[in-house]
Amino acid sequence: MVSTENTGFLYPFIEADERDATALLDDLAASARAKAHESAALQQATLVEYADQVEECAAQLAARFAGGGRMYTFGNGGSSTDCATFAALFAQPISGRPLPALNLAADQAVVTALGNDVGFDLVFSRQIIAHSRPNDIAVAFSTSGSSPDLMTALREASRRGLFTIGFAGYSGGEMATSDVVDHCFVVRSQSIHRIQESQALLGYHLWAATQHCVRGKQ
Repeated sequence: MVSTENTGFLYPFIEADERDATALLDDLAASARAKAHESAALQQATLVEYADQVEECAAQLAARFAGGGRMYTFGNGGSSTDCATFAALFAQPISGRPLPALNLAADQAVVTALGNDVGFDLVFSRQIIAHSRPNDIAVAFSTSGSSPDLMTALREASRRGLFTIGFAGYSGGEMATSDVVDHCFVVRSQSIHRIQESQALLGYHLWAATQHCVRGKQ
């Protein structure tokens, strides 16, 4: 059975009755090139905007790690996979020194138990309460910057003395204006895809800068 679902929103430039395969492939290739150019331009602009802040943040991270601190990352949906990648980059790096980092979205038993028993808004803050110490680090990944469960966890982390970092998109949302976030990196885009692509690169640069600072402390 042929699906009748309307998927035109994915590629609005393609006519519904398009029959010319060459023209269709040309349109798809042009779309891919345009998206790649848009992504690369946004990534470069984001790295330039936050170059100094990345270095400052990395120095703070290195100091926390040197003092025995651990990193906790958390996010929702696609951002939970981004925070998993970020934690793994620190804990299991392809080069450099492994640094203790844990993705709080990884344990589905814990996340679903907390969501069911105390409410989804507390799934990360309760883990911060259970695991963290004052010298630790909390990192939240979001596209909106205003997810209630992330902000609740960041407030709890700040109250306990953790160093807090937020990755956000659009205009930054609540993360960008909250005094419980020590460093907020805002990817200024309206596209979730472009936001997450730039957040990934920014996260890699933060890891690399942290490794440089860690080597300097050895």
